[in-house]
Amino acid sequence: MNSNSSSLVVTASIYALLVLIWATTPLAIVWSIAEYHPMWVLIIRYFGACIIALAILAVIRNPLPFDKISLKSYVAGSLNLIGAQLFIYLAANYLTSGLMALLFGFSPLIAGLIGHVILKTHKLVALQWFGMVVAVSGLVFVFADSADSKVNPIGVVLMLISMVSYISSIFWVKQINAPLKPMSQATGSLLVSAVGSLFLIPFIWQSFPTALPSSQAMFGFLFTMILSSIVAMLCYFWLIKRLAASTVSLSNVMTPIIALVLGATLNHEHISTYTFVGVAIVMFGIVLYFWKEWKVQYFSG
Repeated sequence: MNSNSSSLVVTASIYALLVLIWATTPLAIVWSIAEYHPMWVLIIRYFGACIIALAILAVIRNPLPFDKISLKSYVAGSLNLIGAQLFIYLAANYLTSGLMALLFGFSPLIAGLIGHVILKTHKLVALQWFGMVVAVSGLVFVFADSADSKVNPIGVVLMLISMVSYISSIFWVKQINAPLKPMSQATGSLLVSAVGSLFLIPFIWQSFPTALPSSQAMFGFLFTMILSSIVAMLCYFWLIKRLAASTVSLSNVMTPIIALVLGATLNHEHISTYTFVGVAIVMFGIVLYFWKEWKVQYFSG
C-alpha cells in the first residue's frame, strides 16, 4: 500500500470515527443525565475533560498562553461549551436523542442565515434558500405526530438557543483569530467553561449526586467526557486542516440518520411514520443547501 492510499485510509477512518462520535453523543447525553441533574453531569464532565486535555497538552508540549488575546479567544470558545452544551443538556429532558441530532443538523443552515442577514459575510443563493424551506418543512412532519415522537416545544427552543450559541462561538473565535494551536484553544475554552460552570452550583446544590450511577449512565458520562469532549475535537481539527469544509459538512447529513437509528435500537426510541418522512425531507433540504458547494468540489472539471 503506497503512502497516498495509507493517507486516504487514515483520513477516512478518522472521518468515520468523528461522524460516529457526533451521532452517538446525543444518546450518551440522554443516558448520562437519566439519574442525575443534567447540570451536575455537565460540571463533572468539564472538569474531567480539563484534566485529560491538560495531560495531552503536557505530552505533546503545546503551550497554553494566557495573554489578553488568548484569554479572549478562550472565552469565545467557551460559548460553544458552557453556552451550547448547557442548553443541549437541558433539552435532553424534553427530546429523544435522535431528534436532538436532527435539530442540530440545522446548524450550518442557521450559520448561513446569520452570515447572510447579520454579518453580511456571504450571500445565500436561491437553491440554498429553497433548501432551508424544504428542511423546515420536514420539521412540520416531525411535529405532526408530536405526542408519539416526543417532540416538546421547550426542547426545540433550547436546541435553537444551543445552536445560536454554537454558531456565535465559531464566528467570534474566527473574528479574534488568536495565534493558538487547536489543542491549546480547546483546552483554554474547557478551562473557562469549567470555571464558569461553578456559578451553577448554588442553584443545583440540593441535587448533588449521592450514589454511584448505573453502568449505562456511567458509560454515557465517560463517552461525553472522553470521546465527545476530547477525541471528537482532535478528529475535527485534524480533518479541517486536510479536507475541504464542504467534505466535513457532509457529516450534517449522515449524523442525524445514524443518531435516529442508534436511539431506536439502543434506547427504544420510537420513530413514527411522520418522523421518518420528516427526517427524509430535512436531509433532502440540507443536501440542497450544500449542493452548490459539493458540486464545485466533486463534479466540476
